[in-house]
Amino acid sequence: MVHFKARSLIFVLLLSFQAAAAFADPLPSWSNGPIKEAILQFVRGVTDKSGKDYVPESERIAVFDQDGTLWVEQPLYPQQYFALERIKEMSGKDPVQKKKQADDLEVKNDVKESEIEAIVSKIHAGMTIEDFQDAVKGWLQTARHPRYKRAFTDLVYEPMLEVIRLFKANGFKVYIVSGGGQEFMRSYAEKVYGIPPEQVIGTAGRVKYEYEGGVPVLRRKPAILFVDDKEGKPEAINLMVGRRPIAAFGNSDGDKQMLEWTGNNPGPHLEVLISHDDEHREYSYGADSKIGTFSEGLKTEAGLKGWKVVSMKKDWRRIFRWEGSSRPTGEGDRPRQG
Repeated sequence: MVHFKARSLIFVLLLSFQAAAAFADPLPSWSNGPIKEAILQFVRGVTDKSGKDYVPESERIAVFDQDGTLWVEQPLYPQQYFALERIKEMSGKDPVQKKKQADDLEVKNDVKESEIEAIVSKIHAGMTIEDFQDAVKGWLQTARHPRYKRAFTDLVYEPMLEVIRLFKANGFKVYIVSGGGQEFMRSYAEKVYGIPPEQVIGTAGRVKYEYEGGVPVLRRKPAILFVDDKEGKPEAINLMVGRRPIAAFGNSDGDKQMLEWTGNNPGPHLEVLISHDDEHREYSYGADSKIGTFSEGLKTEAGLKGWKVVSMKKDWRRIFRWEGSSRPTGEGDRPRQG
């Protein structure tokens, strides 16, 4: 009898835990409000087979920009820091050219991601894809952000990781579609975001199929294949995915066309922009910044088309997973404006 009661109690507890898990908040880092509810309602709608907004799992495509949408992009893009470090490390034969490349990258708020990838392609020309990715992984292990004094992979936005997990748990296929270097992002995307390399689309450098000691390799060339920014984003999605997304997340003018294309979907769709307005926990910048420009025109279009604009300050209860354990201060507290 005692054993029966014990087993019954365990069974009841298990049911309670399962019920609690079923009703657990999937977006705990988000403040309760219209933005959070819009995301949750969208997911509920497209997954409810009995509802008018149901979307078959094969058509649930979500696309996310990376820099400024998934992780910190100020005061420089992380790939910019990588390129600067690599220029210093590599013993090139042309020190004058090396200095010019470094000077180009040091123009902190006046360089595009595609221009960074062009320089990265030049200084890494001749490397195999595997060697390049190993170089990126090695750099990420030791590099630290000048303000936070943490690894760049620690500067991922926890609220966005929650959205990615929510989407994946509900049958979405999630892609990163960013102006950053494609091979650069593929080096860490699966470990950091849980997104496999074949679902990472970025500005791509040219490669060439060659043989090295009889072994086939893909070797990087000093040229760009395509630029994944602005109108290049929907073009790349069409080329690499073959389906129009039903959800798109970005943070800048470079994401406008991707959100427009997603918003022209005849079925249910969701477009979200991240507004950087929290100078204490992260950075505050917008129309005047050359990195992550959020222009007045973009803000106006978002209002007219019903795109959701996330306020980091109001809508995110915490920005980073480690938030609360330390508060960054000192040099680099404010982004440089263009």
